[in-house]
Amino acid sequence: MEIKVLEEKANPLLKRREFSFEISHATAPTPKREEVRAEFAKVAHAPKDRVIIERMRARFGTATTRGEAMVYESAEAAKSIAREHILVRNGLREKAVKAAPAAAPAAPEAPAAPAPVEKKE
Repeated sequence: MEIKVLEEKANPLLKRREFSFEISHATAPTPKREEVRAEFAKVAHAPKDRVIIERMRARFGTATTRGEAMVYESAEAAKSIAREHILVRNGLREKAVKAAPAAAPAAPEAPAAPAPVEKKE
Protein backbone atom coordinates (compact mmCIF):
# COMPACT_ATOMS: atom_id res chain seq x y z
CA MET A 1 0.00 0.00 0.00
CA GLU A 2 1.44 3.32 -1.10
CA ILE A 3 -0.01 6.65 0.11
CA LYS A 4 0.47 9.76 -1.99
CA VAL A 5 -0.57 13.15 -0.53
CA LEU A 6 -2.35 15.18 -3.20
CA GLU A 7 -3.08 18.31 -1.18
CA GLU A 8 -2.33 19.63 2.29
CA LYS A 9 -3.67 22.77 3.93
CA ALA A 10 -3.63 24.13 7.44
CA ASN A 11 -6.84 24.99 9.28
CA PRO A 12 -5.79 26.81 12.47
CA LEU A 13 -9.36 27.64 13.44
CA LEU A 14 -10.20 23.95 13.83
CA LYS A 15 -6.68 23.08 15.07
CA ARG A 16 -5.93 20.64 12.28
CA ARG A 17 -4.19 19.99 8.97
CA GLU A 18 -6.41 18.72 6.15
CA PHE A 19 -5.13 16.27 3.57
CA SER A 20 -6.36 14.79 0.30
CA PHE A 21 -4.65 11.52 -0.51
CA GLU A 22 -4.55 8.64 -2.94
CA ILE A 23 -3.68 5.05 -2.09
CA SER A 24 -2.32 2.58 -4.64
CA HIS A 25 -3.09 -1.03 -3.71
CA ALA A 26 -2.39 -2.99 -6.86
CA THR A 27 -2.03 -6.43 -5.30
CA ALA A 28 -4.57 -6.09 -2.48
CA PRO A 29 -8.22 -5.19 -1.96
CA THR A 30 -9.28 -1.78 -0.66
CA PRO A 31 -7.46 -1.31 2.65
CA LYS A 32 -9.34 -1.07 5.94
CA ARG A 33 -9.70 2.34 7.58
CA GLU A 34 -7.54 1.23 10.54
CA GLU A 35 -4.68 0.23 8.22
CA VAL A 36 -4.89 3.55 6.40
CA ARG A 37 -4.82 5.49 9.69
CA ALA A 38 -1.66 3.66 10.77
CA GLU A 39 0.12 4.29 7.45
CA PHE A 40 -1.09 7.87 7.20
CA ALA A 41 0.20 8.60 10.72
CA LYS A 42 3.68 7.68 9.46
CA VAL A 43 3.32 9.89 6.38
CA ALA A 44 2.02 12.89 8.39
CA HIS A 45 4.55 12.38 11.21
CA ALA A 46 1.80 12.37 13.84
CA PRO A 47 0.52 9.91 16.46
CA LYS A 48 -2.23 7.61 15.28
CA ASP A 49 -4.75 8.89 17.87
CA ARG A 50 -4.67 12.35 16.21
CA VAL A 51 -5.29 11.07 12.66
CA ILE A 52 -8.89 10.82 11.49
CA ILE A 53 -9.89 9.48 8.08
CA GLU A 54 -12.96 11.42 6.97
CA ARG A 55 -13.77 9.41 3.86
CA MET A 56 -12.31 6.88 1.46
CA ARG A 57 -13.70 6.09 -1.97
CA ALA A 58 -12.39 3.27 -4.09
CA ARG A 59 -12.22 4.15 -7.77
CA PHE A 60 -14.14 1.65 -9.86
CA GLY A 61 -12.01 -0.46 -12.17
CA THR A 62 -8.70 0.69 -10.72
CA ALA A 63 -6.55 -0.28 -7.77
CA THR A 64 -6.66 3.20 -6.26
CA THR A 65 -8.61 4.79 -3.44
CA ARG A 66 -8.93 8.51 -2.80
CA GLY A 67 -9.81 10.04 0.51
CA GLU A 68 -9.58 12.87 2.97
CA ALA A 69 -7.82 12.86 6.33
CA MET A 70 -7.48 15.31 9.19
CA VAL A 71 -4.52 15.50 11.56
CA TYR A 72 -5.40 17.37 14.75
CA GLU A 73 -3.02 19.22 17.09
CA SER A 74 -4.09 17.03 20.02
CA ALA A 75 -6.22 13.96 20.68
CA GLU A 76 -8.59 16.08 22.80
CA ALA A 77 -9.12 18.49 19.90
CA ALA A 78 -9.88 15.57 17.61
CA LYS A 79 -12.50 14.16 19.98
CA SER A 80 -14.16 17.51 20.60
CA ILE A 81 -14.20 18.83 17.02
CA ALA A 82 -14.76 15.78 14.81
CA ARG A 83 -18.29 14.54 14.24
CA GLU A 84 -19.55 11.67 16.38
CA HIS A 85 -20.09 9.13 13.57
CA ILE A 86 -16.63 9.83 12.14
CA LEU A 87 -15.07 9.14 15.55
CA VAL A 88 -17.00 5.86 15.74
CA ARG A 89 -15.80 4.84 12.26
CA ASN A 90 -12.20 5.57 13.25
CA GLY A 91 -12.49 3.60 16.48
CA LEU A 92 -11.95 6.58 18.79
CA ARG A 93 -15.38 6.38 20.40
CA GLU A 94 -17.94 3.68 21.06
CA LYS A 95 -21.27 3.83 19.30
CA ALA A 96 -23.95 5.27 21.57
CA VAL A 97 -26.70 2.77 22.27
CA LYS A 98 -30.16 4.24 22.52
CA ALA A 99 -31.89 3.18 25.71
CA ALA A 100 -35.37 1.72 25.36
CA PRO A 101 -38.05 3.93 26.92
CA ALA A 102 -38.74 2.59 30.42
CA ALA A 103 -42.48 2.87 30.84
CA ALA A 104 -43.77 4.81 27.92
CA PRO A 105 -47.46 5.56 28.28
CA ALA A 106 -49.48 3.51 25.85
CA ALA A 107 -51.45 5.43 23.28
CA PRO A 108 -55.19 5.40 23.95
CA GLU A 109 -57.09 3.05 21.73
CA ALA A 110 -59.17 4.56 18.97
CA PRO A 111 -62.91 4.33 19.55
CA ALA A 112 -64.57 1.44 17.80
CA ALA A 113 -66.46 2.19 14.61
CA PRO A 114 -70.25 2.42 15.09
CA ALA A 115 -72.20 -0.71 14.19
CA PRO A 116 -73.93 -0.59 10.83
CA VAL A 117 -77.61 0.31 10.99
CA GLU A 118 -79.99 -2.25 9.50
CA LYS A 119 -82.71 -0.99 7.20
CA LYS A 120 -86.25 -2.18 7.82
CA GLU A 121 -88.27 -3.07 4.80
